[in-house]
Amino acid sequence: MFGLNRAKKTAALCVATAAAAATALLGAPGAVAAPQPIVGGTTTTTTAYPFMMQITDASQNQFCGGTLVAANKVVTAAHCVVDETTSSVRVVGGRTYLNGTNGTVSKVSKIWINPDYTDATNGDDVAVLTLSTSMSYTPASYVASTDTGVYATGATARIIGWGTTSESGSSSNQLRTATVPLVSNSSCAGSYGSEFVASDMVCAGYTNGGTDTCQGDSGGPLLIGGVLAGITSWGNGCAEAGYPGVYTRLTTFSNLVKTQINS
Repeated sequence: MFGLNRAKKTAALCVATAAAAATALLGAPGAVAAPQPIVGGTTTTTTAYPFMMQITDASQNQFCGGTLVAANKVVTAAHCVVDETTSSVRVVGGRTYLNGTNGTVSKVSKIWINPDYTDATNGDDVAVLTLSTSMSYTPASYVASTDTGVYATGATARIIGWGTTSESGSSSNQLRTATVPLVSNSSCAGSYGSEFVASDMVCAGYTNGGTDTCQGDSGGPLLIGGVLAGITSWGNGCAEAGYPGVYTRLTTFSNLVKTQINS
């Protein structure tokens, strides 16, 4: 069974050293590699990606990412907030470093979770947060339901996040980013079997692994052509050869998201 989501709150599920994980893979399919932050990526800033939001608890401890799509609306993964309440969540914008104090901190007035969501591996992994305080940062554009052509196999996608960096679950203090190629539906189904739901998911990653999202990156954006086209959702370990990252296929849900943005 695959299906580790990439919220930092589940990072304890990925406790393993890189060497131990590599050994385990020889005899245990589905073994989980040690968490890494946007594995294979480089550091960046919220100046470069002003729509990149931290999803935090009430004490501003980051556990997921999100994408600002309107002044008071943030798109994230359902699995990030399904067990949260409006009083338990904050959204932080304009803060490149997790230990920073700059930027804008907002409470959340509403959490909308796709009503069909049950588990990330079943699809429907999308949520929209309504902020109590509007953000002044430039929001991201997002795909329309008719933009299905953006998911062409081999197309370059950009991933962004703070991701976990060690077996103890600590995060990358600075925002990171990387690019990964989109993977065909047939190839992704070959990796994940029936847990890959083509209508709801899209995969991205290199055949040999090495670059990926990981715990703490959940809910963050998958950008194609600079447009929000996916949401970091789940995968088998992080940057494992043969197991690309799995992202919510946003075109399937963009009409639902638009309704929430306009509400």
